[in-house]
Amino acid sequence: MQNEAQYKELKEWRSEHIQAYLTDNKKLNEFHDELMRKVFNKAFQTIKKQSGEPPCAFLWFVVGSAGRREQGVASDQDHGLVYETKSKKYETYFKSLGEELSFGLNEVGYPYCEGNVMSSNKVWRKSLEEWEEQLLGWMDSQSWESMRYLQIFYDARSLVGEEKYITTLKNKVHDFKKEHPTLLRRFLDNMMHVKKAVGPFGQIFVEDNGAHKDSIHIKNAAFMPYVNSVRLLSIKEGIHATSTLERLSELCSFPCYKELKSYYEDFERLLSYRVSLFKTSTTYDEVHYLNIKKLSKDEKKEVKHILKNGRKLHEYVQKIIKKGC
Repeated sequence: MQNEAQYKELKEWRSEHIQAYLTDNKKLNEFHDELMRKVFNKAFQTIKKQSGEPPCAFLWFVVGSAGRREQGVASDQDHGLVYETKSKKYETYFKSLGEELSFGLNEVGYPYCEGNVMSSNKVWRKSLEEWEEQLLGWMDSQSWESMRYLQIFYDARSLVGEEKYITTLKNKVHDFKKEHPTLLRRFLDNMMHVKKAVGPFGQIFVEDNGAHKDSIHIKNAAFMPYVNSVRLLSIKEGIHATSTLERLSELCSFPCYKELKSYYEDFERLLSYRVSLFKTSTTYDEVHYLNIKKLSKDEKKEVKHILKNGRKLHEYVQKIIKKGC
C-alpha cells in the first residue's frame, strides 16, 4: 500500500523553496536533482522496510529534460533502473522500488510520464545484461519507436548508484555505430520533420485558437530542433555528456564544428528565457506554451532569431549525416 503522507513534507518543501532557484537554469536543475534524490531516499527506505537491503548493486538514472539538466519550473518524470544481476527475485525487488519511485515523484509534483518512460515500466527497469540485449535489439530494429527509445536513453544521466553502468551501456551504442554507420542515418530519419516556426515574412506561427491562442509550443518549436540535432552529432562523435550546452561545448572543440558556437549562445539564451518567462507557471502544460503577444519587441525579435537558427542547425546536421562524414 503506497503512502501519500510520507511525500507530503517533500511536496511542501518544494513549494516553499523552488522560487529561490528561479534565477538561472543551472540552479533550478540542481534544485530538481536535490528534490529527486530526496524522493529516492524516501522510496528506498520504504522498500527496505518491506523487503530488506537491495540484493545487488544498481543505478537509478534520469532521462529527458532531467537527464540533460534542462528541466523548467514544472516537469514530468523520466527515469529508469539498471541492476547488476539478472534474477527473477531481483526483478521483484526492483519492480517494487521502481513503482514506489514513480509514485513518490508524482506525489511531490512530477506528473507520471505519458510515454511511460519510468522505472515502474519493465522497459526502463532491467538488469545490466538485459539492458545490453535491449539496446542491441533497438539498434537492430527498423522501427521508429526503437530509434525514439535509443534517443531517450542516450540522454541518461546517473542520479543514484553505479554511474559506470551508463558508461558501459553507452559504449555499446558507440561500438555498434562503428560497425554499422547507417545507424546515424536511421537516427536522422527519426528526427527529419521539423515544423516551420517562422514564415517567409518573419511572422511566428502561433496557435490560432483554444487555450493557447497566440502561443507557440516552445518545446517542439524551439527546444527540440537544438536538442535532437546536438544529440545526433554527440552520438556521431562519441560524446557522453548529456546536457545540450555541454555537448555543444565539446563539439566546438572539434575544428570542423567551430561554427556551432553561435548555436551554443542561442540555446543558452533559450534556457534563460524559459526560466525567466515561466516563473509563475504551475503545471507541466503551462511551461510548454509561450504567448508571443506578451513579449516585448526585443524579446520577440530574439525568440524569432532562436527559432530560425534552430531550423538552420537541424538542416546543417542533416547535411553532415547524409554526407557520411
